[in-house]
Amino acid sequence: MALSTEKTGVPDRILVWGAGAIGGTVAACLARAGLDMTVVDANAAHVRAIRERGLAITGPIETFTQPLPAFTPADVAGVWNTIFLCVKALDTEAAARQLLPQLAREGVIVSLQNGFNELAIAETVGRERTMGAFINFGADVLEPGVVHFAGRGAVVLGELDGSQTDRLARVHRALLHFEPAAITTDNIWGYLWGKMGYGALLFASALTPASIVDVLDNREARPALTALAREVMAVAAAERVTPMGFNGYDPAAFGPDGTAAAVDASFDAMVAFNRRSAKTHTGVWRDIAVHHRKTECDAQFAPILKLARRSGIAIPHVERLVMLMRQVESGARPQALDNLSLLAG
Repeated sequence: MALSTEKTGVPDRILVWGAGAIGGTVAACLARAGLDMTVVDANAAHVRAIRERGLAITGPIETFTQPLPAFTPADVAGVWNTIFLCVKALDTEAAARQLLPQLAREGVIVSLQNGFNELAIAETVGRERTMGAFINFGADVLEPGVVHFAGRGAVVLGELDGSQTDRLARVHRALLHFEPAAITTDNIWGYLWGKMGYGALLFASALTPASIVDVLDNREARPALTALAREVMAVAAAERVTPMGFNGYDPAAFGPDGTAAAVDASFDAMVAFNRRSAKTHTGVWRDIAVHHRKTECDAQFAPILKLARRSGIAIPHVERLVMLMRQVESGARPQALDNLSLLAG
């Protein structure tokens, strides 16, 4: 039975648009806690499996199967005050337009994604109906109806203007059922920029067949990886954003005053964090090696490239990363450790 909002102070109903690794894991955990959850996914086979058998969560963190109302975008009906948008970054704008009939006039979309998707959402539905979020847990869709929950990570929520609102508190209380250490912040953009610095390292790892840990622990690769993160942090500084750290990533180490010792300490901490996860490779790596599809690279780095040009900041390593990723995801270049040498220039 669904918990009442009067008793819990959480949204009375939540629609999760995109029931993959992120959305599926969150939806199943919140539904198991008694919240009224509905999921939408464009993959008809995934939706059919959820309808027939429930959504199975596997892995070292949680193992259970949760019944969930599941629909494709074409057959979902109803209006929700709270929608978690959990699609890939490259699908954000189209999904935000598609879900508009399901979003209440005073409702809010919470971006549980990677990248600066809040910008595209706000342009489509309005800034006042957009909430930011930062996530760093590990999960993968293994097959229709099955999601592997591999490792916990930071979960942070924040209004785009930094205000502390009642709806932020309600969404936060809901997500505590998924991640007990979830927090709210008045600097959500700082976390999103921090994630992009870290994300640049993860994208670089996907240029290779190696695991996240093996790439981050590769001493020969660290100079190029460091340059990547430094460039992202330089653009953040030009935007007058204070990047926030998490799960071993220390933005200050990759800032202008970061020392070699601080950089190595941050890499070592990121390696230690990722060793605790059963997710060995990134979702980007899976897009290339398993699904043979376009990654989120262009969608995630386009805003950074644009802002760097506007500020006159040179980011050659980021530009090479994007170029190499396009070649690898198209099949023109194989995933190989040598790609890290090309990244260095």
